Amino acid sequence: MTEYILRLLILLPLVGGMAWGSLWLWRKSQLGMPGMHSKEKAARVTDVIPMGTAGKLAVVEFGDRELLVAASRTQISLLAEQNKGDFHA
Repeated sequence: MTEYILRLLILLPLVGGMAWGSLWLWRKSQLGMPGMHSKEKAARVTDVIPMGTAGKLAVVEFGDRELLVAASRTQISLLAEQNKGDFHA
């Protein structure tokens, strides 16, 4: 009986540590480890404005363009586009 308890006291933290370590490593690999060269994303959302309960307006940078899109639960529509820096107030 003491041999069983001794094995349990040794193996339980070992298995728990391995589970925690594998989850930590998986999370780090999903976010990108520091020092690894991550690709720059082609599109970037710069601003979002909620419009009611289900709709949003978003400004998306894509290449050298800025796109104004309306997004709802069922569709995404392009409202306007411009080159970066062409906006005149």
